[in-house]
Amino acid sequence: MKNADMKKQTALKKVKVIGAGLAGCEAAVFLANKGIKVELYEMRPIVKTPAHKTENFAELVCSNSLKSNSLENASGLLKEELRRLGSFLLKVSKNCSLPGGKALVVDRNAFCKFATESVLKNPNISVKKEEVRCIEDNNPVIVATGPLTSDAMMNEIKRMVGEEFLFFFDAIAPIVDGETINMKKVFFADRYGRGEGDYLNCPMNREEFDIFYDELMRADTVNEREFEKISFFEGCLPIEEIARRGKDALRFGPMRPVGIFSPSDEKYYAVVQLRRENMKCESFNIVGFQTRLKHKAQEKIISLIPGLENAKILRYGAMHKNCYINSPALLDKYLRLKKNPNIFFAGQITGSEGYVEAMATGLYAAMNCHRQLLGKEMVEFSTATAIGALIDYITNPKNSDSFQPMNINFGLIEMPEIRYHKRRRRNEVAKKSLAEIDEKMKLLD
Repeated sequence: MKNADMKKQTALKKVKVIGAGLAGCEAAVFLANKGIKVELYEMRPIVKTPAHKTENFAELVCSNSLKSNSLENASGLLKEELRRLGSFLLKVSKNCSLPGGKALVVDRNAFCKFATESVLKNPNISVKKEEVRCIEDNNPVIVATGPLTSDAMMNEIKRMVGEEFLFFFDAIAPIVDGETINMKKVFFADRYGRGEGDYLNCPMNREEFDIFYDELMRADTVNEREFEKISFFEGCLPIEEIARRGKDALRFGPMRPVGIFSPSDEKYYAVVQLRRENMKCESFNIVGFQTRLKHKAQEKIISLIPGLENAKILRYGAMHKNCYINSPALLDKYLRLKKNPNIFFAGQITGSEGYVEAMATGLYAAMNCHRQLLGKEMVEFSTATAIGALIDYITNPKNSDSFQPMNINFGLIEMPEIRYHKRRRRNEVAKKSLAEIDEKMKLLD
């Protein structure tokens, strides 16, 4: 089909995208740039969530880090694949990045503002600020309502799929005012010096750590009826839950001191790291300190961290319920509902955990929605790629009995049979993966 004929054909097509989070925005912009008319629905601010703070699209609710950029890290490999596939939001992140060592860290406010403005300016996207309560499938639909799906939409999806929702509880970390940090007690440095001093470090000696730990174990947590049967996501445990596993769980986890040295090369018993929220260092996120402690308890615990004795908390840590469907039982390998291939799912509601993973599923669903509209062969990536391995994990029927949300990791990606050193094996995986992505892009163009 010639380009002119294809543009004429796609101009007659329409897709509804429900949810303007990371997956929804990624999907909407991809389709719009292909000439598809998109109706993008977002319930906020009419219907609010327990975690969102703004009315902007693609809001980063938890951390402002999109994790590693290194190809020796599965998240870094996934990001590079998405860049080559034309990810809209990774282009946005480039304009809003902050120093973060090997990690891709962004100014969260600038990120969601830039993403929102770009979506609103796109002539092929019509934004509808309303809650969708009923899914109509006369045109293709991409459901990207996220882990904080409204009760009405949850009930609609339950009705449609005939399956009960699974769920887990997620927690977010506190943010403190940069001007209230005692800079005489802290210092900028990266672990093993791999960076330009992008993290602010609060060092502890053994006595300070023991006092902190004892108070943390006694601190009051939020007790709500819905928390009675808590199912935490292992990759985002509240700090108090980690502490219950023992002191070393903290010292080998979010407070590990290994590789962090002061300008005088002093070694520490434990270290709390802070990650800047914006370039001006006006606010900092306490890395790994997601929590469900009561506000007064958070104030007391944070004041025990050297340098944060008088720190003002700009955003308290909190807990919220994240919902997802049993995707391996419900979705095909193109992220379509098996019962109705006109309905696609994308984002964290599929059980893909993490920002970049949400972008990946949004882009993948949109690519296949576009191919389906044109009557072309659907897109598929092998498990030798990060995106292919992620999609396989959330759609492979063999995972349906014990399905849990998961970030992309090398355990999911097909590895070479030759026993290389870990770094060499991962480099080989990246080389093979990106070669497949590049070859696929030629076929799709």
